[in-house]
Amino acid sequence: MPRNKRIEDLTGALVDGTTLRAKSLIVTVYGDAILPHGGSVWLGSLINLVEPFGLGERMVRTAVFRLTKDTWLEATQIGRRSYYAATDSARLRFGAAHRRIYAAPFQPWNQEWVLVHTNCCGLEAEARESLRRELTWQGFGTLAPHVLAHPAADDDALELALRDHAALDKVVVLRASADRLTSPGGLKALVRACWDLDQLQADYETFLDRFRPLLRALEDGSPDPQSAFVLRTLLIHDYRRILLRDPMLPDEVLPPQWPGTAARLLCRNLYRLVQEAAERHLMTTLETAEGPLPAALPYYRDRFGGLGDEVAAVAE
Repeated sequence: MPRNKRIEDLTGALVDGTTLRAKSLIVTVYGDAILPHGGSVWLGSLINLVEPFGLGERMVRTAVFRLTKDTWLEATQIGRRSYYAATDSARLRFGAAHRRIYAAPFQPWNQEWVLVHTNCCGLEAEARESLRRELTWQGFGTLAPHVLAHPAADDDALELALRDHAALDKVVVLRASADRLTSPGGLKALVRACWDLDQLQADYETFLDRFRPLLRALEDGSPDPQSAFVLRTLLIHDYRRILLRDPMLPDEVLPPQWPGTAARLLCRNLYRLVQEAAERHLMTTLETAEGPLPAALPYYRDRFGGLGDEVAAVAE
């Protein structure tokens, strides 16, 4: 395949312009690329896979060790080789993130809010703060001291977080809806008090500015498999870091022309353009204990509403 200099230059600029922590990037790689192929790979092949991001062998080994300590990964030793697989608990966390990132989120809002009261049943302060941080990553906002709120919470992810923090019997989860006396303006003011929409909007606009030039370049040519993998990984890495802070508020309470909508469309379109070449790179680079990487599981093709669909236009 002939080189595409513009795509190579954009890829290099994206790598240079991204502050990459090895541990966080490897979580992205497992969730986006490795889990659909069974979830377990030889460490040596993982080191080769992430080398284009500027991560050296020592950095990868340290990150994998920490992920194992944090129960994201588990090791299997076969001869002199170490293989690392996602743990059962990590698969549940990846599943929750997968629904946020790849599934169609735009469901009609039932006007219901999920409220989590964390300071009424004896939850220790340190555990309460740890739970608050995790629920914030799920999109919960602070409605009042020790009361978190979400208009469209993922029930499975919420239950998993409560179990992980031994808090199932130490918090109160309620469901509520706005009274008819609540005005639309009052509800929007409440949302702005609970979530930093200005920062979220700025982050989405930065994402659009970083990746829109790539869409234009891909319309004129195709990346080589390694570049496609790097682009796909950076795309999801950047997008998930914003999206997992996004409460996915319904349109009724969002500002007009919300950039999260355009960001999701851009991410979907770019992913569809690079995913096939990226998959070829994965298949030739990663190894498992049984040999070559197995084909992706069927659910992989369902991402973003179907990876075989035509690319939609993205607003300039």
